[in-house]
Amino acid sequence: MYLHNRNTGDDFFQLVRENRHKFSTGVVHSFTGTLEELHKIVGLDLYIGLNGCSFKTKENIAVLKEVPLERLMIETDSPYCEIRNSHEGAKYVKTKFEAKAKEKQTKGYLVKGRNEPCNIIQVLEVIAAVKGVPEEELADITYKNSLRFFNIQE
Repeated sequence: MYLHNRNTGDDFFQLVRENRHKFSTGVVHSFTGTLEELHKIVGLDLYIGLNGCSFKTKENIAVLKEVPLERLMIETDSPYCEIRNSHEGAKYVKTKFEAKAKEKQTKGYLVKGRNEPCNIIQVLEVIAAVKGVPEEELADITYKNSLRFFNIQE
């Protein structure tokens, strides 16, 4: 189950608690919540989906540090939620892709202002840097989390 929570107060958690028995697993996608919300999500045995929107502020980065690796999933939320230069997490991005305006789109370039699936590496880079985990190790962890989430046997 993919879940989205924005500005719902405790309503989200109440609804999920009441219905948690109806689904085997879930991920709170595009998480930008507080430390308290993170603890509630983990307490419900759900995964945390992080993307560029998850790294906007210093508060977001502080919460990211507390996300348990075994509950972590990475995402882009394409075409939205790119990591912008104004985001607190942007300073951890190492991989850059050239982009051109939509009107000047050319093969080999991203469309400026549109998040693309290839930017998943940037999400990984931010999380790895903030949590102090080698990128390869984090990639392996999130891969295995995805296999568990989707109940896929290797």
